[in-house]
Amino acid sequence: MDGMHYEGFIIRPPSEADSILLQVTLGCSHNRCTFCGSYKDKPFAIKDDAVIDADIDYAAKNLQFLRRVFLIDGDALILPQKKLVRILSQIREKMPWVQRVGTYAGARAILGKTEEELAALRDLGLGIIYFGLESGDAQVLQDIGKQQSPERMIEAGRKVRAAGMKLSTMVILGLAGRERSLEHARATGKALSAIDPNYAGVLTLMIHPGTSLEQQVNSGRFELLTSREMLEELREMLVHTHMTRGIFIANHASNYLPLRVKMPADKDKAISMLDTALRGETALKPEWMRGL
Repeated sequence: MDGMHYEGFIIRPPSEADSILLQVTLGCSHNRCTFCGSYKDKPFAIKDDAVIDADIDYAAKNLQFLRRVFLIDGDALILPQKKLVRILSQIREKMPWVQRVGTYAGARAILGKTEEELAALRDLGLGIIYFGLESGDAQVLQDIGKQQSPERMIEAGRKVRAAGMKLSTMVILGLAGRERSLEHARATGKALSAIDPNYAGVLTLMIHPGTSLEQQVNSGRFELLTSREMLEELREMLVHTHMTRGIFIANHASNYLPLRVKMPADKDKAISMLDTALRGETALKPEWMRGL
């Protein structure tokens, strides 16, 4: 064997750049979000134990210099508990030097696990979950095809925290278009406050070819925000985000203005920085430099 078994386009959070990427599912079990083109190339499937075992063996032999593992694709937590326990146990047994395992997870997957099941996964090394909240606004969640209410999203985020795992909650600027921009910002700040994650990761909407959102943009049904309007939305979101600790991060390649805000200590300073940018006194990242 000359490497890991990967199928299709592989995605991971920026903070997992130096992690062993272990593909345990193909695609995303939901795969209906209007803005997401990440998994259109592959229907959801669970990978065979034999393939996963072979990849763990390969990583154990060849990737001993990496200290973290990230389970891909889009929603590995949706796996049956028994299979997840088996995977995490294999990682612990064959790669005892691994300090943390992480995964993406949707609300349905999180809420489908009992508190005891999540605690068992934590005890086996699952240390961080990356959760796509996207928006705290009910209308926006409906429009983008999330099929979850803000209340259910908040419940899912809080459940991860209660299980003793780190939580990185992702939200997207511009996702409401122009019409509900500030409502989206306020409701998302309110949801982040209720969840109180370790990390709030703020991305800026980018339109992916072949998505239903691209069709809405092309037909004029969805109005994209200007870079200034994105900053206004970010400011409004931050004003309404009352995290008791953790970091509010807008440093993804998609963002116009990189921010890393230690909450709550640096919040006022960050708002002042946004005000400076809105007055035109700070250079924004040019369009050609933005990307995934």
